[in-house]
Amino acid sequence: MDRPTMRPVFVNIGERTNVTGSAKFKKLIIDGLYPEALSVARQQVEAGAQVIDVNMDEGLLDSQQAMVTFLNLMAAEPDIARVPVMIDSSKWEVIEAGLKCVQGKAIVNSISMKEGEEKFLEQAKLCLRYGAAVVVMAFDEVGQADTEARKVEICERAYNTLVDKVGFPPEDIIFDPNIFAVATGIEEHDNYAVDFIEATRRIKQMLPYARVSGGVSNVSFSFRGNEPVRRAIHSVFLYHAINAGMDMGIVNAGDLPVYDDIDPVLREAVEDVILNRPQRDPVQTNTERLVDMAPRYKGEKGAAQQVNLAWRDGTVGERITHALVNGVTEFIEADTEEARLAAERPLHVIEGPLMDGMNVVGDLFGAGKMFLPQVVKSARVMKQAVAWLMPFMEAEKEGQVRKAAGKVLMATVKGDVHDIGKNIVGVVLQCNNYEVVDLGVMVPADRILEEARKHQVDMIGLSGLITPSLDEMVFVAAEMERQGFDIPLLIGGATTSRTHTAVKIEPAYRRGPTTYVVDASRAVGVVSGLLSEGERDRIIGETRAEYVKVREQYARGQTTKARASIGQARQRAFDIDWSGYVPPKPAFIGTRTFEPSLAELEPFIDWSPFFASWELVGRYPQILEDDIVGQAATDLYRDARAMLDKVIAEKWFGAKGVIGFWPAQAQGDDIVLYTDETRTAEYSRFHTLRQQMDKGEGKTNVALSDFVAPIGEGADYVGGFAVTAGHGEDEIVKTFKDAGDDYSAIMASALADRLAEAFAEWLHYKARVELWGYAPDEAADTEVMIAEKYQGIRPAPGYPAQPDHTEKGTLFKLLDAEAATGLKLTESYAMTPGAAVSGLYFSHPRAHYFGVGKIDADQVEDYARRKGWDVATAERWLSPILNYDPAARSRDAAA
Repeated sequence: MDRPTMRPVFVNIGERTNVTGSAKFKKLIIDGLYPEALSVARQQVEAGAQVIDVNMDEGLLDSQQAMVTFLNLMAAEPDIARVPVMIDSSKWEVIEAGLKCVQGKAIVNSISMKEGEEKFLEQAKLCLRYGAAVVVMAFDEVGQADTEARKVEICERAYNTLVDKVGFPPEDIIFDPNIFAVATGIEEHDNYAVDFIEATRRIKQMLPYARVSGGVSNVSFSFRGNEPVRRAIHSVFLYHAINAGMDMGIVNAGDLPVYDDIDPVLREAVEDVILNRPQRDPVQTNTERLVDMAPRYKGEKGAAQQVNLAWRDGTVGERITHALVNGVTEFIEADTEEARLAAERPLHVIEGPLMDGMNVVGDLFGAGKMFLPQVVKSARVMKQAVAWLMPFMEAEKEGQVRKAAGKVLMATVKGDVHDIGKNIVGVVLQCNNYEVVDLGVMVPADRILEEARKHQVDMIGLSGLITPSLDEMVFVAAEMERQGFDIPLLIGGATTSRTHTAVKIEPAYRRGPTTYVVDASRAVGVVSGLLSEGERDRIIGETRAEYVKVREQYARGQTTKARASIGQARQRAFDIDWSGYVPPKPAFIGTRTFEPSLAELEPFIDWSPFFASWELVGRYPQILEDDIVGQAATDLYRDARAMLDKVIAEKWFGAKGVIGFWPAQAQGDDIVLYTDETRTAEYSRFHTLRQQMDKGEGKTNVALSDFVAPIGEGADYVGGFAVTAGHGEDEIVKTFKDAGDDYSAIMASALADRLAEAFAEWLHYKARVELWGYAPDEAADTEVMIAEKYQGIRPAPGYPAQPDHTEKGTLFKLLDAEAATGLKLTESYAMTPGAAVSGLYFSHPRAHYFGVGKIDADQVEDYARRKGWDVATAERWLSPILNYDPAARSRDAAA
């Protein structure tokens, strides 16, 4: 039978009864105001929603109970119950609980083959048993489908599996072939809408009776904040997708303009982007044309709320300065064009009013009247203005560009993936007219030096977060010495210090100056001083003299601080009376994976480190009222909350985690793990390090193994975890950077880090009250958690209680963390994606955090033996905590 040619009926799926997508609905549910929450569902139906999507995945909720309660109440409301329910959850137990109480046919959102065919079949059979239709994501073991071919391939495989192996009714199969953002500025993304539309057309032709759905808001991600343009994109996209056979979609049913009612100029520009047509303008791409056009439509909503615009009455130079100081992008292109028309050459606009404005920013920043978040916003305005001028500068064909104050190459060293601080320093330097060559992360020494020669840079800046990066920086410095470099070397990052720079790095590179940069606010002063002909020699001389004193002070400290031998330290081990203690038993042995929604993690965010990453130091929420940084912190927090809402609603990042529990006993400074409760076969072991400082009479020297019952003292257990909220972060950050929006790029990375830490806190809480269950009555109090006022600890390899990063490798093998979460370890044992946390769990009430501190050669030799290493390998991985110089010790031994 031929398909009808009439336009198909489209089913609107209401999206507001979803705690991850509606702050209002979430608050009503958390507060237990279910009757009011029902009004949200009612409004969706009245606005035209023909299916209601219900999601209760939230950390502070009993999601299963909330789902059951809400669905039962919906069933009693005839005006709501007349539409089908889409049960939406990442937890199968919540979906199944919902299926048990819905009336009529439900829709399950969603299942996929991302964890393999076996689990896919298991869930599909249960959905069939309950008589539910299923949303099937175009996602398999390889990943999400992005091209037309991959979308069709996965959907065809899933269709055949469901129909042939399960006997699933094909009319109850709804495919979601993944709607991705267009107009991102990345060429590979330009065809994403076409890929979805054409995949939809082929799915409807190839897979009889199957339906197609999707999350429509994803397509307009690039224009977040400009709702009129987003609505136009949704309408145009749906117009073509529905004609291709799209049956339904998650969309705000009451907020879609009629296709024919859209301004024809805007509609044409949007259609060019959606359909990826050949560009009309020989200079501008379709994306650039729509981006240029978009601001004129932004004021359609809320124009009456415009605040004081008196500054618009100033001269063009005054207006540009105001925009730069206040981070206002709305008028900068028009003002820059006005300045260009009045200038002899476009370059003069950069060297004149734009740099004048940035000089004001620099002065305010130097005077402590502006702070890093505001400076990064200023950089965004500057970049937008320069981008406007670039085509005119290129058209002059004179090859003249503005002369930078200097050129700095920056890189995060090999094995390390963290770059938020480096990115902030780069932005601050660019604001002050320095050209920055940013090589990114995990950059080996040979590439750093090769690129430095290629770009003829004036200095090199190295960054690192994890302790193995310190050794890599020493290696880069030594290579600079060997290869004859004499340019300044800058050192920065969380694990670096003035002492390490003076003691380890500067002696390796004597041809040129080495300088430790304590934070981004000092970077401009350091760079300008080292490049100043009048100041350079004096600054280098003073720094070298200072570092000589630092080395002498360090050497005195090494010889005067008393240390216990490793044997003596073990005699002073932390003493726990195990005789009357029964270690708690976990609910399971082995591993389990978790994929909480970002909304579940949000309540567990500790905001204080977020402000610290922007060099606004203070405890949240008190920092918002601080006399000095309060206003800057408040503005930053407002922007962060606005972006976080989008991160959660639009699922920018993917969160995956794994937890494990194993039978364990202490054996000296080792923790032995067993295959099962018989404790006869060793499964693996963790090696711990012990404090050796002599604390005085009656004081203990602690190791993590002290918190586990020794062999023969009771059946104990340890846990481990690895979590990330960083899947998708790199793509989001690149989108912002490509658009010249460093402020949003840094903000996105900082939020990903906070969500990863929140995930670790969320999972530890879940372990304490449920999975290990030794504190079942503990309240979900964020302040208590941030203050760590709970039983048990979660120390991480590479941190003070266990400074050896290689123990992370043992943990990852036990958890099968790469397969479970997508996390990987670099050669230096940094985790990638960078927004990740891993560690061990100890449950004993007296377990506490501590720092191992400096250790002596006898423990290094003992640790090497236990690990199966030679001493040189142990010294390499433990170098930051050695109480001696391995090279000097080797010379002494040889003598």
